[in-house]
Amino acid sequence: MAQLQVGHPVPDFELPATNGETVRLSEYRGRKVIIYFYPKDMTPACTQQSCDFRDASVAFGDANAIILGISTNDLKSHYKFIQKYELPFLLLADTEHQVCDLYGVWQEKKLYGKTYMGIVRSTFLIDESGVLVQEWRNIKVKGHIDNVKQALLASS
Repeated sequence: MAQLQVGHPVPDFELPATNGETVRLSEYRGRKVIIYFYPKDMTPACTQQSCDFRDASVAFGDANAIILGISTNDLKSHYKFIQKYELPFLLLADTEHQVCDLYGVWQEKKLYGKTYMGIVRSTFLIDESGVLVQEWRNIKVKGHIDNVKQALLASS
């Protein structure tokens, strides 16, 4: 698999979404897309990350950008997450981690001395033509949303 590169087109994909439809990334051509990958619904850091995107969603919308959250949780889990935290954007279910693999975020992780495979928290900013503008990998949640906002404004 080819590594994603800033300045190059990102791979297209299809995933089931919380609007009951299958979402294809290429359907959003003509708009900027912010994709954030997160490990798990309802966990503290993932909840903070999702709520940060929720709180910035109006500003992102004003900049002609949409937000898509992706994790390996199923749609049932995503529906509960959206309801509990009033998330105004789609969450996509990548239960087989195919898109996570495509974007290089499904990696070996370690926690308390145990090794396992999981999502490395990452965000991707894609322009109106489907080209990767910026990527943030293995991010820390605190302050991350400000970095995404700055990059979005700079790409306008």
